[in-house]
Amino acid sequence: MCKETEVIDVTPVEEAAAEAVQETPSALAEAAEEAAAEAEAAVAEAAEPAETMEDLGAALEESLQKGPVTDDPVWETFETQFKEKTVFPVKVENAVKAGVVAFVDGVRGFIPASKISTGYVENLEEFVGQTLDVVVVTADRAAKKLVLSARDAIRQKEKLAKKAALESCQVGDVLEGTVDSLMDYGAFVELENGVSGLVHVSQISYKRVEKPSDVLQKGQKVQVKIIAIKDGKLSLSMKALQEAPERPERPERSERPRRERGDRRHGDEEVFNYKETGKATTSLGDLLKNVKL
Repeated sequence: MCKETEVIDVTPVEEAAAEAVQETPSALAEAAEEAAAEAEAAVAEAAEPAETMEDLGAALEESLQKGPVTDDPVWETFETQFKEKTVFPVKVENAVKAGVVAFVDGVRGFIPASKISTGYVENLEEFVGQTLDVVVVTADRAAKKLVLSARDAIRQKEKLAKKAALESCQVGDVLEGTVDSLMDYGAFVELENGVSGLVHVSQISYKRVEKPSDVLQKGQKVQVKIIAIKDGKLSLSMKALQEAPERPERPERSERPRRERGDRRHGDEEVFNYKETGKATTSLGDLLKNVKL
């Protein structure tokens, strides 16, 4: 009898082998691509020049030459303008809550509301677009803070104008002025050239004046004469421009009636002076006449 031959099913093994054969080329391809990419990166890295200490030193030197961000020559200009109180014009670009903004050489400058004018400013928008003369009052380069003042520029110009006007005044000049204020000791008068001076109470009139307010009012126009200039102050006089009152003539001494000495009176009593007519003589003989030796 013949034995039955055992039949083994090899289908699953064949399928697995076939699947392995199909997957192997793909995996190899991916591995090859990764290896090629790594090789390309290594070649590129090797091609780049290495950064040396010389390169770092050159970069550092360039940085020092440029200086820090705040080392801008324009701030040196601002600092000089601050020290010298230089007056220069700026154009107001816009208004903010507490003032207005103007740019100076590309730097934002702030003008506080209190420094826009010598008087009270109610509407800041009115200054937008205007050109104002200003001076630098703060130049902080570290904080990049630039503060300007138009009020200080106005006062500085007024001070220079007053100095020039004062230098033009001379003793003897007659000018028109306005009474600016009244004190017990005199009146301050602002002259037509912008300079103020004092009219002492004794220089108001030839008549006796107790208080300047008795004869003058604030805002009154007056003519005055400069009688003295000392330490930048003017002494003025209104009296010097007035005609002096005539004094009654006093009779000459020889023309005065003489009174007899006997007619002089003290109160209600008459005083009589007697004049001796005899001579009072004394000699050595008269003294010894009645002396017995």
